[in-house]
Amino acid sequence: MTPEDVVPLHLADVTYPESHPLAGQDGLVLAFAIRHPDGIVLVDTGVGEGNAWVKENYRPRVRDVREALAAAKLDPTAVVAVVNSHLHFDHCGQNRAFPGVPIHVQQAELDLALREGHTVVEWVDFPDARYEAVEGDREIVEGVSVLATPGHTPGHQSVTVRTGDGLVLIVGQAAQDARSFATGPADASIERLREFNADRIHFSHDRAVLRRRK
Repeated sequence: MTPEDVVPLHLADVTYPESHPLAGQDGLVLAFAIRHPDGIVLVDTGVGEGNAWVKENYRPRVRDVREALAAAKLDPTAVVAVVNSHLHFDHCGQNRAFPGVPIHVQQAELDLALREGHTVVEWVDFPDARYEAVEGDREIVEGVSVLATPGHTPGHQSVTVRTGDGLVLIVGQAAQDARSFATGPADASIERLREFNADRIHFSHDRAVLRRRK
């Protein structure tokens, strides 16, 4: 694999509601497809359709995840694993597009999923959903690992991809954006992620890609 085998997918735009720290601003929602010799590992699935609360509060403009994969010249049927960084509605909303495919989530996050107010339950719990609970760090397929990075949620996780040209880090929402990751106050998870000194660093809500200074 190379760093270019980590492919950002723009799956939604939202407008943040008054209750949000970014109230009134527009934001984007990214997922990431990892081209792996065993198939595609998909990190997050964006926003789903049909939930009145999400529609009213976030006004999402949603792109179908399978169409986004096809547009990137990736076969949606080649997805062999899904990783949810966490189970907020904008990261797991189209999980149901992959029935029977293993979905790797921290156990702490699954424990929260059915609590009122944490997520849209029907976007998590659907026919043929196949969740693989993770506790801590684990290699999902060769060269692709999840890392427990609690903070944004108790069960948040990030992803590392070992390539022939260095380490790629998918932060998820452990940090909101590249600037806060690089220069903002750091909790234990951010400190841990910084210590990897990854060659490329991607974020769920920021197009910016941080690159390690040579």
